[in-house]
Amino acid sequence: MPISAFREKGEVSYDVRGRTVKAPLFVQSFSGTSIPRIALPGFADPGERYRWLREENVPGRFPYTAGVYPLKRTGEEPTRMFAGEGGPARTNRRFRLLSENSEAKRLSTAFDSVTLYGCDPDERPDIFGKVGTSGVSVCTLDDVKVLYSGFDLCAPETSVSMTINGPAPIILAMFFNAAIDQQVEKAEHEKGRALTDDEKKAVKERVLSSVRGTVQADILKEDQGQNTCIFSIEFGLKMMADIQEYFIKNDVRNFYSVSVSGYHIAEAGANPITQLAFTLANGFTYVEYYLSCGMDIDDFAPNLSFFFSNGMDPEYTVIGRVARRIWAIAIRDCYGGNSRSQMLKYHVQTSGRSLHSREIQFNDIRTTLQALCAIYDNCNSLHTNAYDEAITTPSEESVRRALAIQQIINREWGLAKNENPCQGSFIVEELTRLVEEAVLSEFDRITARGGVLGAMERGYQRSRIQEESMRYEQMKHSGELPIVGVNTFLAPGVSDARDEVSCIKLSRATEQEKRSQVERLRAFKKRNEGKSAPALEELKQTALSGGNIFECLMETVRYCSLGQITETLYQVGGRYRRGM
Repeated sequence: MPISAFREKGEVSYDVRGRTVKAPLFVQSFSGTSIPRIALPGFADPGERYRWLREENVPGRFPYTAGVYPLKRTGEEPTRMFAGEGGPARTNRRFRLLSENSEAKRLSTAFDSVTLYGCDPDERPDIFGKVGTSGVSVCTLDDVKVLYSGFDLCAPETSVSMTINGPAPIILAMFFNAAIDQQVEKAEHEKGRALTDDEKKAVKERVLSSVRGTVQADILKEDQGQNTCIFSIEFGLKMMADIQEYFIKNDVRNFYSVSVSGYHIAEAGANPITQLAFTLANGFTYVEYYLSCGMDIDDFAPNLSFFFSNGMDPEYTVIGRVARRIWAIAIRDCYGGNSRSQMLKYHVQTSGRSLHSREIQFNDIRTTLQALCAIYDNCNSLHTNAYDEAITTPSEESVRRALAIQQIINREWGLAKNENPCQGSFIVEELTRLVEEAVLSEFDRITARGGVLGAMERGYQRSRIQEESMRYEQMKHSGELPIVGVNTFLAPGVSDARDEVSCIKLSRATEQEKRSQVERLRAFKKRNEGKSAPALEELKQTALSGGNIFECLMETVRYCSLGQITETLYQVGGRYRRGM
């Protein structure tokens, strides 16, 4: 359709997996002005039009600079708030609070460090104090069922994200089984009888083809920035490929098998250009690895997603635009991927590193600006940090304010009625070109070191991140990087941030919650003690023979805990050891 036809029709129609969607192209302001949802250039010169179409184009059209879909999905705003604390029941209550007024239930799960390292809750001093702190404690299928109880995991409006990496295949298998069991119980209740094996198989097929969500599972950035690797990189990549092969075999089309994450690279200290370059390079490494396993680009590329941080630097304004354009061109021209494979979908979280304990109330202002930047750049999903995340897990009051930031932008802010406000700006276009050029130059430096894996062996990514982190801290300390209320425009009479935050209650898992998790684990093990050993042995033999580990895990998690499975896989894949 020519550009001019958009203005004339007043609506746009497009296909989503065989279904035609029609949407109006204009909305009415309070003053009665017809605000275009997509603003178009007024170029008369054919050369200018051609250049714009090649570099920008309308949202939903190659190279997807302005967005991968023509318009945002009706009834589903990009809001996806992160939550996790204590036991599964407590986090479930927080999920209900965050989603109670939203038609779409978009749940994002934070796990405690015990879970992130593939361990079970235990009374050991080095474990017990961490259970349910700064994330939810999950170690069995029972826990996952409680965590998401009350949410229809197969409803089109429900989408679940899980931020976990090393043990991601195990937790994902638990989640899929929880969704399958939920639908089996629902069907049995409706029929008033137990389902036959064939009926259960049909339910499983339907669940796998319809369940929506994301598991992070990005093992490369763990080595580079976050440090929750538990298996060797090679074994971690093998299990990631097994997940994707299982997705292809079982038609899992609505779930992302990996969220290639730059957020933790940025939080570790990287600047926005380094974050974007390392993240995209990691994404292309997964593409190459999956291709080497015999998978077709169009079978797995649509199951890849991305995750970025949005901070205060100018480059964050265009991080999504540059990522979408580089990805689309590379997938089309280097790998021959179709239009669905070319679409880079990404989640954004406002910068945790930009939050400060001094003048803590100013953090909401920073988060608002970062959220506005992300929404203007047409992110697909967004988490807004709470102001007190500088010192603790958010309270109900602070997370309500963080959620309101998105709600006010999406519902009240006038310019958000338009969905491509970044297009046509001289500075945005110049930033896009500058950042794109810088990212491609970083690709060359990584390639010269043997690609992503070769650079990792030399410690290249970690050293770059550490250098940039040190520079940030030095500039903050000297005042060269101004931070209002922290190193400039200080409040009179305030000399210690501790005075300001002393009234904030720190959020911690209770003794009762920790002991409850240990007791629930014991009950689970006792109930399955006759089945766990054979299941673990079968898992071990599958891994040794080179079979699909994830397919085996789909059965193993029914009888074995996270810690039991992790210890078994260590015997085959070994433990992670950092190269020095």
